[in-house]
Amino acid sequence: MELHDIRVDVADYIATITLNRPSKLNTVTRSMGEQLRAICDHMNKNKEVRVVILTGEGPKSFSAGSDIEVLDDYGSPWDLRNRDDYCMAIRSIRKPVIAMVNGYAIGGGLELALHADIRIASSNARFGAGEIKLGWIGGSGSTQLLPRLVGPGKAAEMVLTGAMLSADEALRTGLVERVVEPDELERTVRELASTIVSYSPIAVENAKLALRAAMNMPLDAGLQYENSLFAFCFTTEDAQEGKQSFKEKRTPHYKGK
Repeated sequence: MELHDIRVDVADYIATITLNRPSKLNTVTRSMGEQLRAICDHMNKNKEVRVVILTGEGPKSFSAGSDIEVLDDYGSPWDLRNRDDYCMAIRSIRKPVIAMVNGYAIGGGLELALHADIRIASSNARFGAGEIKLGWIGGSGSTQLLPRLVGPGKAAEMVLTGAMLSADEALRTGLVERVVEPDELERTVRELASTIVSYSPIAVENAKLALRAAMNMPLDAGLQYENSLFAFCFTTEDAQEGKQSFKEKRTPHYKGK
């Protein structure tokens, strides 16, 4: 498909999705949301992709969420509810997603980052759920995912006041996993992605399934689900390759089979 205001690059099993509207703080339009849905569907089908990096163009902004100037393009509130939601599109990716947060991640941009599996931020990153200032609340996960990451009190403070978090505070509260200097951000994220790529893609996807289940299932059900995924992994060629390479003291070569 032809892309507008989004760039997709694939190399060495790593796909990089870049929101490319730096003059608009990488805000997302209706068209971009529709494109992201199609892109994410393709990520799931593409065997040449094992890890996805999500970022925004330029050092100023990861994303400032939906472009408020064109919100009316969605039509009625009911149409808005039933839109192609760009945050849920990211959530639908079965492969690990790393948010490379450069600058502002506010509103829907924060929610985009929340739907990633891992968040790495530059020291100039800023995080905020500012919708309350405009007369609404976030509609793509801020009230549900923030409490799970930063705790109910900090989440309430962010959602009810629209207060911004610095990168350091985001690290302290568990919103992000690492904070690095801006000139180290891309290298750090790509090294992390390359590490994950080196493992069995079947094991990695099952690990993501099990981790997500931990946020949704009671403990006993989650433990049973994990054990089933564990047993399934042993039916794969990759598991046999892992055992054989360990015995032969060599680097494994995983094929995703």
